Amino acid sequence: MILPPPSRGDLTQRQWKRLMPLLRAQKPKTGRPSKDHRTMINGMLWILRTGAPWRDLPERYGEWETVAGRFYRWRRSGIWQKILQSLQQQADASGQLDWEVHYVDGSVVRAHQHSAGAKKGS
Repeated sequence: MILPPPSRGDLTQRQWKRLMPLLRAQKPKTGRPSKDHRTMINGMLWILRTGAPWRDLPERYGEWETVAGRFYRWRRSGIWQKILQSLQQQADASGQLDWEVHYVDGSVVRAHQHSAGAKKGS
């Protein structure tokens, strides 16, 4: 399978080598072939990065239904949680994590439209 050239924000070769062993094996080549995990994850990362709806996913990542379906299937089965835990364990074992430092990004927290001001007419 020939993959298109990577886009800005796609997994690097180094990132992919770290992530690949944490994923399930690709579906056997019987029946309809499954899409490559790396292409699917790059599509998921594109959605995460842009905030666009699934339907706007560029064609280079495959059909949006396929990418979204795999994302939600992996979420239900706990694959994302296992990947996070494994990467955290690896980083902690190599001394790359400082458990005393925490960051909270409030730039994506939406407030209700009426939360900006005090009650009127008081």
